[in-house]
Amino acid sequence: MKIVVLVKEVPDTYGDRTLSLETGLADRGASEAVLDEIGERALEVALSHADAHPGTDIVVLSMTAETAAGTVRKGLAMGASSAVQVADPALHGADLGLTARVLAAALQRTGFDLVIGGNLSTDGAGGVIPAMVAELLAVPAATGLSEVAITDAGVAGVRASDGATMRVSSPLPAVISITEALPDARFPNFKGIMAAKKKPFETLTLADLGVAADDGAAASSIVVGIAEKPARAAGVKITDDGDAGAKLAQYLSDNRLA
Repeated sequence: MKIVVLVKEVPDTYGDRTLSLETGLADRGASEAVLDEIGERALEVALSHADAHPGTDIVVLSMTAETAAGTVRKGLAMGASSAVQVADPALHGADLGLTARVLAAALQRTGFDLVIGGNLSTDGAGGVIPAMVAELLAVPAATGLSEVAITDAGVAGVRASDGATMRVSSPLPAVISITEALPDARFPNFKGIMAAKKKPFETLTLADLGVAADDGAAASSIVVGIAEKPARAAGVKITDDGDAGAKLAQYLSDNRLA
């Protein structure tokens, strides 16, 4: 079985995350770049299955800047068999639609039985990439799973909804996405880090995939305006001289809070 796991380099959630006021895009130099935690959990699902089923081929796939190769390689150190990175200057600032088209084209080229991704990234937080990829590939999608069971013939899992849970299943090939309810990812050990240096790592461009960045440009998302959040103004301080209640009531009335 070949399982492809979608991973992504994102700004560290423990650091400062800001938008560039010139481009409207995330300023990825403002904090340390890391492999998205939800992508690591998705990889852990694949690795856990491989632990019990020798011969499982696990590929990590990412659409990133060329400088993110070291981050993607962490997936190899964790235990993936190979990695595919799509890096092209024309993809800078790509919206969800273009991202989905690129990932779908890369998956068609790589081949897969099962694709696993996170339910949403910690930077863009679009939450729709797995479903969009499945639509483009014309395969079933089971999204937002908090439990996953993989067999040679299909995949099943549990999806939480308001006040209930649903058990869903699908034959393979299929695309699934998982939530943070799944276990934390394993840490790469020294043996894995050394082995990662010798594992296949393929870098592709848009030309390799036959995808043009301006395909469907009319439906692409663009930033039309951006402004920095205003500094927080100092609050009103009420000194109690025996009339604090009246002052408070007046403040609430003036600001239409009462």
